[in-house]
Amino acid sequence: MNQAHVQQIPLIGDRFPEIKVNTTLGSLTLPNDYNGKWFVLFSHPGDFTPVCTTEFVAFEKRRKEFKELNTELIGLSLDRVYSHLKWIEWIKENLRVSIKFPVIEDTLGRVSSKLGMLQPKYSSSTVRAVFIVDDKGIIRMILYYPQEVGRNIDEIIRAVTALQTADKYEAATPANWPHNELIGNKLILPPAGNIKMIADRIAENKAGSIQCFDWWFCYKD
Repeated sequence: MNQAHVQQIPLIGDRFPEIKVNTTLGSLTLPNDYNGKWFVLFSHPGDFTPVCTTEFVAFEKRRKEFKELNTELIGLSLDRVYSHLKWIEWIKENLRVSIKFPVIEDTLGRVSSKLGMLQPKYSSSTVRAVFIVDDKGIIRMILYYPQEVGRNIDEIIRAVTALQTADKYEAATPANWPHNELIGNKLILPPAGNIKMIADRIAENKAGSIQCFDWWFCYKD
């Protein structure tokens, strides 16, 4: 295949591509309309499907927690806006949950193709993709779930919290943070990159300002 015709999907660290979309709350331009805010864009295989319905309810019930993280939610599927609206109406009438976040229509697959949400095995509908985008429009995390596995909203909230915490303290979060088996909710310092940094880490560890298993594995509150 001619490589010139292979579409390059955006990757972690790339700026989210500028796209104008039609949604259940009107037109939006991503990522510009969310400048200064983080957003989670998640695709679902189709309206009026059981797993997607459980996900929409779960996202909406946690929307306040995302808001507290300065993070907005945006849904997407290949269905038309009128289908989204009818489905949202059904959820409200039957499950007593009002979906407040916008849902993008993508009937031509323009957005889904650009973001890699259409994959060969599921070519007629989107996989369960999740894009976490920061307040500067930079893609910070990408998750893909197959159609048969519903998303874990706890993990998405944890991921947003971890990214924001890592940014704030210029550190990294360990496995299962904030409940890591070795260091609990502490943060891992970037690896020492030269001899002076090694000496500094050893001194800081002795002074108690940081803790280390060794000079290459140090952490802090």
